[in-house]
Parts: sequence; structure tokens; C-alpha cells
Amino acid sequence: MSTFQSTVTINKATNIVYQFLADMNNHQQLMPDDISDWSSTVDEARFTIRNMIKLALKIEERTPDTAIRIIPAEKPPFDLELKWVLSGNEDHTEVHFTIAADLNMMMKMVASGPLQKLADDETANLLNILN
Repeated sequence: MSTFQSTVTINKATNIVYQFLADMNNHQQLMPDDISDWSSTVDEARFTIRNMIKLALKIEERTPDTAIRIIPAEKPPFDLELKWVLSGNEDHTEVHFTIAADLNMMMKMVASGPLQKLADDETANLLNILN
């Protein structure tokens, strides 16, 4: 399993950051420019990573003010899990975002860069939106 991680600290209470991330409709704002064909509900999102894959993701688990686990809603080209873990207090929240992907050697060569970019872009955009 390959993991791609990114961490930021946001100057907002943990519950505010959690409420934003717990709604998949808000995740479009976190995506990089190479995402197209976005559609979403509170629990699910569908989109295309240009020149790569179409994904349908759903929130599998919500732990209030602590964690959000996202998994594929439909069979992806490789097994995938996204996890947001929050810690902090009323003044700030440390946000850890992890993408875990089961990539074969060829997919690892092709997808590692874009998946790390996705992790970095999502946390950077979250910081810009909520700070």
C-alpha cells in the first residue's frame, strides 16, 4: 500500500473544520485544477482526474470532530482510501490528510506524483478557504 500524506494547521476550531470536511459538496473547492465533471451530495462525490481516471467516492465513516474516512463508491482501478484526521482545540486544528492506494509497480510510476499533488493541493486549499 502506498501512502501520500499532507498536514496543515488551520486557525479555526476543530468542529468548524470537521463540519466543512464532513460534507462532500465542499470537497470540490479542495480539488486541484485537473479535476472535471464534478457532481456531489453530502455523502458522495463523482469526478474525473484529467487524463487519468474517473472516481466515485463516498464517506464511509464520520467520527465527530476527529476523523472522516472516504472510500470508493464504485470499483476503482486500484484500491483506495482517503482519511482526514483532526486534532486541536477552539483556537486551531491540525489536519492530517492521507491517501492510501494499492498500486502495482506500473501504476505507482504513473500515479504517485498526481496522488501526492492531490494530497498537497487539498490541504493547501483547505488552509486557504478556512484561514
